[in-house]
Amino acid sequence: MKKSILLLFVVLTAILCLASLITAQDDAGSGQTSLYDVPPRWLVDIPTAGTLPRGYYSICVRLYPDGGALGYTDIGLSHRLMMGISFGGEGVISSRDPDWNPSIEFGLKFRLIDELEYFPAVSVGFSSQGSGAYNKSLERYTYKSRGFYAVASRSFYFYQWTAGWHAGVNYSREYKHDGDKNINFFGGFDATFKYDLALLMEYDIAFNDDRSSLPDGSSYEFAGKGRGYLNLSVKWLFAENLELEAILKDLLENRREFETLSREIRITYIGRF
Repeated sequence: MKKSILLLFVVLTAILCLASLITAQDDAGSGQTSLYDVPPRWLVDIPTAGTLPRGYYSICVRLYPDGGALGYTDIGLSHRLMMGISFGGEGVISSRDPDWNPSIEFGLKFRLIDELEYFPAVSVGFSSQGSGAYNKSLERYTYKSRGFYAVASRSFYFYQWTAGWHAGVNYSREYKHDGDKNINFFGGFDATFKYDLALLMEYDIAFNDDRSSLPDGSSYEFAGKGRGYLNLSVKWLFAENLELEAILKDLLENRREFETLSREIRITYIGRF
């Protein structure tokens, strides 16, 4: 079953890459797809109100501790609607058998309101993909999936710099074992310098992931310390369609089971059908 899921994901990625090569030939000399034209759809983990334009797609690979790797693909179905799938596991980059996530995860985002001069863009969506390793006994990711969310984004421009502020609320469905059903809040910003280097920072209050005990009174070590999650990343537009990103997660060292912050890498490719 796991091999079939992996094969499906690899085949889909190969098809998208082939499509990008074909459209790249058609676009030669007439304005090829560029990351300059596509708004950020997320910061490190939190979503923004941005979506992919109609007919655009992104292919991302994220590498995280303990040999973890996550691949995901987003597709712009319209100028307002974007959907995606993702799949990965722990130990993918290692000398042992990978510990795959239990299923393919899905995401959907719809932009309700476009950004106006004095009003932010607003989007609503759902994402079942969390961050980090999946704990099968607790049925949750290290960092809970966003679940249902709403987010507002406002952009600013100054000389050759562009920046955006983002804030939202979410309700995660990963509460089966800790019983923490609290509504959560998050916010962050991104700043792009001279069009090819960007700084992103976000803070997740993590109201839904800060319990020290389970409903039955027993201690619970697989949760935050109540500090929230502060994440930072630096992105480099390496080529017209290729983006490289270095990520530092949990700068406040909120996770109980970890000794220090997490260091990750993300690679993003943008194309058009």
